[in-house]
Amino acid sequence: MPLLLQGGFFIALLSAASLWDLKKRIIPDTICVFIVLTGLFIFEPLKLFGVLAALPFLLAALIWDGMGGGDIKLMAAAGLVLGLQKSMAAIIIGLTAMLVFHAIYTLIQRLRGRNAPKAYPLAPFLSLGCFAAYFLI
Repeated sequence: MPLLLQGGFFIALLSAASLWDLKKRIIPDTICVFIVLTGLFIFEPLKLFGVLAALPFLLAALIWDGMGGGDIKLMAAAGLVLGLQKSMAAIIIGLTAMLVFHAIYTLIQRLRGRNAPKAYPLAPFLSLGCFAAYFLI
């Protein structure tokens, strides 16, 4: 029962982060704080290593322009809920979903004679990956 309760809060907060990112291209810190608190609901010390899942996003932000700090904080917070192994799976699932979306959207835009955007809000894709990792893996 506690696992389903935690999962419900986790999914609700990921959904809120996704909607906020889609509308305003920002992820509020309060959502990330609540995700951390959700992770503490069923605390396992080993899951603290899940914060390391945010490192690839931090490195990307330092090397290339365009990666937002909200995505880094979102994955660090989600890492506390998921742990390192599930967080890495969430990243792979989320980024794969983004690549598939981009390929399909680019093809549709080219058929319409338009250019596809160069950047997308990342939270919806990462949230999808986190949702899948939490419940399926």
